[in-house]
Amino acid sequence: MSTRISVVVCDDVPELRALARHALELDPELEVVAEAADGREAIRVVEQHQPDVVVLDLSMPALDGLEAIPAIHRVAPKAEIVVFSGFEEGKLAHVALSLKASRYVRKGAPLADLRSAVKDLGSRAA
Repeated sequence: MSTRISVVVCDDVPELRALARHALELDPELEVVAEAADGREAIRVVEQHQPDVVVLDLSMPALDGLEAIPAIHRVAPKAEIVVFSGFEEGKLAHVALSLKASRYVRKGAPLADLRSAVKDLGSRAA
């Protein structure tokens, strides 16, 4: 692969953003190009960077992840969205996927699962 998969990480907890960034960048094919701390900032940085994949928390201030998904699709229609949430997979996962998020990964899952989802979706987007 000649180009790296670009990723934007969106989470309101700075330590979780740093952890996600580190976990993703363990794979040399992945590059975190920006971070956002809330839904509004997520839309802004996604529009600016046009990433292959957006890693998006659901519970964020200003605009939550569920509200941000349609807006992200409007500003970056080719971007794939991986919801990375602390909520159990269930009703919220169903809602996120119905809004056209591509995957749902629980924060309690191994970080390799997040990396694998991002890499798989990024390969399709590239």
